[in-house]
This record gives sequence, structure tokens and C-alpha cells, in this order.
Amino acid sequence: MKLGFIGLGNMANAMIGGILEKGLYTKSEIIGSAKTVETAERVAEKYGIETGTDNRRTAQEADVVILAIKPIFFAEVIDEIKDIVTVAGEKKLVISIAAGKTIEWIAARFGAPVRLVRCMPNTPALVGEGCTCVCFQEGTAKADEELVLSVMNSFGKASVLPERLMDAFVGVAGSSPAYVFLFIEAMADAAVQAGMPRKQAYEFVAQSVLGSAKLMLETGKHPGELKDMVCSPGGTTIEAVKVLEEKGFRAAVLDAVEACVNKSKNG
Repeated sequence: MKLGFIGLGNMANAMIGGILEKGLYTKSEIIGSAKTVETAERVAEKYGIETGTDNRRTAQEADVVILAIKPIFFAEVIDEIKDIVTVAGEKKLVISIAAGKTIEWIAARFGAPVRLVRCMPNTPALVGEGCTCVCFQEGTAKADEELVLSVMNSFGKASVLPERLMDAFVGVAGSSPAYVFLFIEAMADAAVQAGMPRKQAYEFVAQSVLGSAKLMLETGKHPGELKDMVCSPGGTTIEAVKVLEEKGFRAAVLDAVEACVNKSKNG
């Protein structure tokens, strides 16, 4: 079994790194192609896999083709490889990780039956903590489902969702690292204003965010309950929470996610 990555950007790098670290596939079982020679050579040196700039060769040699390219290049790349992927009697498994391109759209572009799965990882995959939504085409074989989930779980946590919820996933997970980074930056600015060196401020805030998320996931407690655990009567935390509520913190988050979901739906 050989995996072929068309596109060798940040997300493909995260996936390749996770796959190799978990030992799911060997270096000789992964091949990739990039738009430039420089990118291909850099990835080959980093991971010890075979790379190049020929997408057709990648599609030809791979059993599983992972489309890790920007959505604007999808039509061009599919037209380039569709005769290889959908050749009679073969029908390679195709995994898309692009936003905004539905299973129906991709299948129509191939113009012939194709084994197709749509996934949406987020950027924390770069450090092995990705959150990935997986949408299976109707009739997907059990073996294909298991293969895709094993790959996507190699760099974080993957969950299966119906495609109708993909836009909601984009709002709460795909795009949410940007909201978290904005929150971290604002918190650090406040610490700097209070006299703390910026480097320490970023470290303290980031570790607090990491620890808070881990506490919720590992205890299974409701976030409201965990918030209450920090808020002592008449204390400093409840005073800060009061200000966040007065400033419309929750409403701002709700509106931001809603805007993101609507943009994902409507393009």
C-alpha cells in the first residue's frame, strides 16, 4: 500500500510526520509531488520520502491519493489525474483535505465513479494535536474507513461527521485556532501592560490555554463547572468574568463562529 500526496505544504507535512512517527507506513510507502522543485526537495530531505513535481506520477504509483492542495487548484489537478485515478477496474482511494469542495463537486469533476473521502484537519496537526473532521461518501467500504481514520488519527484526533455539518466544524475547529491565537495575544498584551516581559507573558498564557483544554478533555467536566472551580467568592477571577460578560464576550464568540460558518457555506 502506497500513499501519494499531491501538494506538500504545511498540512501535508503534518500528515507525513504523524504517519511516519506512528509507524503506519514506511518512508518507501509514501510519495509526494509539489508545484516547485524546491518544495519537493525540502520535503524529501526532511522525511526521506520520494518526491517530485509530477502529479500524474504520484497518482499512478499511489494506491491512496491525498489531495493536499489549495481549493483554487482542485479543478486543474483533478483534470490532470482523473484518467489515472478512475481507470477501469482500479478506482484508487482519493482523500480531499480542501475547504469548500464538497464530495458531490469533487466526484462530478472526476467524471467517473471514484472512492472518495473528504477530511478537514486544522493547523495544530503540525504539532500532532490536530482536530480532523472526516466525511465518508455513501457506500464507503469499511476497509477504506479504517484506513482513513488511522491516517487522520496519526496527527491528532479524528471524528466522523455527516458532510452537512462540515461548515459547523470549520467554524468551531477548522478556523478556531485563529480565535485562540487572538485571545492569547490579547491576554499577553494585558500582561505586558501590567509590567510582565512579553516572552514570559506568551508562555504563561499559552500554557494556561493548553492546560485548561487538557483539564476539560481528561476530566470530562462541563466547561461551566470548571469555570466555577476557579471563581472564588468575591475573588479576582469572578471580577474578570464579570467584565467579560459586560463586554459581550460570549456574544462576540457566537457571532464570530456564525460568520465563519456562513462564509464556509456561501463561499
